[in-house]
Amino acid sequence: MTAGPTAGTMDQLELGLGVPRLAIEPEWKAEPRLWGHSLHPMCSYLASFPAALSHAFIARYSRPGDVVLDPFSGRGTVPLQAAAEGRIGVGNDLNPFAHLLTAAKVEPPTAAQARTRATALRLAFGASAPSWRDLAAAIQADPTTGGPEPVPTEVALAFHPRTFAQLLFLRASLDLAAPTDRFLAAAIVGILHGKSPSYLSTLMPNTFSMAPRYVRDFAARTGFSSPERDAFDGLDAKLTRLYRDPLPRSGGLALLGDARDAGTRATAALTARRQPARARLVITSPPYLRVVKYGYYNWLRTWFLGFDSHAIDASLDDAHRRAPYLEFMRTVLRDLRPAMTEDGIAVLVIGDVATDRGRAVTDGHDLAERVWESAAAPEGFRLAGIADDDVHAHRKMTKLWGREAGRATQVDRILVLGATDAGRRRALSGARNPVDWTWPPRLRAL
Repeated sequence: MTAGPTAGTMDQLELGLGVPRLAIEPEWKAEPRLWGHSLHPMCSYLASFPAALSHAFIARYSRPGDVVLDPFSGRGTVPLQAAAEGRIGVGNDLNPFAHLLTAAKVEPPTAAQARTRATALRLAFGASAPSWRDLAAAIQADPTTGGPEPVPTEVALAFHPRTFAQLLFLRASLDLAAPTDRFLAAAIVGILHGKSPSYLSTLMPNTFSMAPRYVRDFAARTGFSSPERDAFDGLDAKLTRLYRDPLPRSGGLALLGDARDAGTRATAALTARRQPARARLVITSPPYLRVVKYGYYNWLRTWFLGFDSHAIDASLDDAHRRAPYLEFMRTVLRDLRPAMTEDGIAVLVIGDVATDRGRAVTDGHDLAERVWESAAAPEGFRLAGIADDDVHAHRKMTKLWGREAGRATQVDRILVLGATDAGRRRALSGARNPVDWTWPPRLRAL
């Protein structure tokens, strides 16, 4: 079942242009990489889109007080930016690492709370430092039996012994169910590894964890020894950067669960909080076909947080062929539609997939068009159009595959839908609305 062309798109279809293009200029490309609230770069995350892109649609298609929902929230870009602009930002993800990052951003402690807790942790470590240093030394000498539980060899060799002792203490002391501790943990994983002095290990780049076997071989071949970095000093500097902007004026909500019932759970959670129950805007980027294993490429961060990277990858839908992917997306959209207002708009950033680890992919093209035809239209959505967003290879996180750099997803297509015809009309009429790119925004803009 597919929907026929609406009156607003008939002329374009008759001209042979296929699905109509929406006249939204990609202004976000002209903005600085770190545009937006200072909490955004808390931790790098594969396949995330820029905060400026989310702002382009939040500003056009929502008002202060509206609910903005992302059922695949990743590191929380959409709900954070929505909250920073006076909306109610709701993020959902099945990946516990992504959920932690989203929750840290939309339910942050005050700067005073974060620094007070960080100081208390520093003092507590100082009082017991010798025992933690002994434990670190024992684990690094024998990762399998040197501690109360086995530690992967590649984790043990990544840090200077004194830095490793501090991380073992912090890992044991932080309670991820407590908002302040969760925020500190998210800040720490953002500085675990990278090439500048602000990171606690120089073994790997900051964007992703290299393959464990490669890390072990590299360390053995080069005689790698990480410089000593003080984890508490690094955390203090990170907090200074994160709190550069005032905290968002509106609260947010982070949900952990499957995107296929994210709309239902969001409505229930918002109702329980006595907030507007339905989203006026959905902005999301569904997982690309067969491209990213979020646990595998974050194994060092998941170790620190106590998550199982293998279990994360086993639970996520990252290995679809096109047919099951489209059925998956139809289920997601079926659940989302009743969770949206009558004039609600859904913005889906969908990447075409050209190759998978060097192998040509034959069913990864024109995915936005196929999502419209096979998933959105059958569930009653109305098509406003598709905007192209070319992805430059040097800016893509998937450049981690060497020669494959930038070819996994060369083009993102932005599929814009109305929950009803009222949403479609609102999407079309707002497409050319000017957007204020001042950041921080002027008070009058909120």
